[in-house]
Amino acid sequence: MNLSDSQAYAAFRDTMRRFASDKVAPYAAAVDREKRPPIEAFEASLALGLPGLPYPESLGGQDGDMLSQCIMIEELSRVCASTALTVSSCWILMAVMDYGTEAQQREIVPQITRGEARCAWGLTEPKGGSDLMGATTRAVRDGSGWVLDGTKRFITNGGWAEWYLIFARTTEKRFGLFLVHKNDPGVSFGAPERKMGMRGSPTSDVILDAVKLPADRLLGDPERGAEYITQALLRSRLHIASHALGIAAGALEETLRYTGEREQFGKPIARFQMVRSMVADMAIRVESARATLHRAVSLYQAGDPQAKMLASIAKVLCSDAAMAVTTDAVQLHGGYGYLEDYAVERMMRDAKVTQIWEGTNQIQRLMIAKDVYDVPA
Repeated sequence: MNLSDSQAYAAFRDTMRRFASDKVAPYAAAVDREKRPPIEAFEASLALGLPGLPYPESLGGQDGDMLSQCIMIEELSRVCASTALTVSSCWILMAVMDYGTEAQQREIVPQITRGEARCAWGLTEPKGGSDLMGATTRAVRDGSGWVLDGTKRFITNGGWAEWYLIFARTTEKRFGLFLVHKNDPGVSFGAPERKMGMRGSPTSDVILDAVKLPADRLLGDPERGAEYITQALLRSRLHIASHALGIAAGALEETLRYTGEREQFGKPIARFQMVRSMVADMAIRVESARATLHRAVSLYQAGDPQAKMLASIAKVLCSDAAMAVTTDAVQLHGGYGYLEDYAVERMMRDAKVTQIWEGTNQIQRLMIAKDVYDVPA
């Protein structure tokens, strides 16, 4: 990255931070409390073109690279993790840019970049989360088209999104990716999940009951869906790592503010050695996580095969940091940290799921170990 690039990224970060402060933060507590999508922040994000950030300019996007995507997610997550998730979930259909036809791209992508439609993907099922290749949702050929049957569980934007990228078994051992619209006959949704955190992001089952799709709803090769989704998950893990990093950074900022203002025994608690030691550990976790994430992003943008392992490391490091930092943030707020009046309570609840989704941290560690052992001595 040359100096001009560094300056551009810094300016972009400043813009995102101002946007988060002015347009996202004022609604964060209400979105969590009311368990509703962050409509105000999402609509405001359209003015900056954030839902279309990674898409090509020719389709209404901004051609934003991976680093700019991660910066945006981190800055929004500092104040409202649900908003960051809602905006960045619009990028799921980058798979259409990677594997779709020009007709599919021109039909669907502008709907996303203009904010006319939202999207989600359907991977997890009732009996399988980490075992993605154990998916039982089936897609059967029907003339020139397909018929889909199955249930997808824990779907972010379930019932709120218009387009769903569905992972379905097409043969005994092969899978395909399909573009399903919420208005397709046979599509229905389960009740909204009642969650510990990310309450501003709707989650529900997506139920596919003999959903008939025309041939042009298949994405790419009907037997290469596993390959496609592996690449999509690599990109998504960098996004989720950024999401967790933003939560951690936000909790650290809230803690610095609170400990600088809160007085005990006649002085700010920020002057107590134990407090300073805990805050130092929080800062170490945030900065080491950010450095690892940016290293992973650099490898990804360079097309380096090592990006896969570094993305998993970044996902683990950032999400573990988010959980540890938010827990300490609540502790350092004392009794106030346990109240909904303070943002760290929400941040702690939001942080937990980052260790679970997009491949649990236990699964990530297995993947990392495999890659480490495969490195030649």
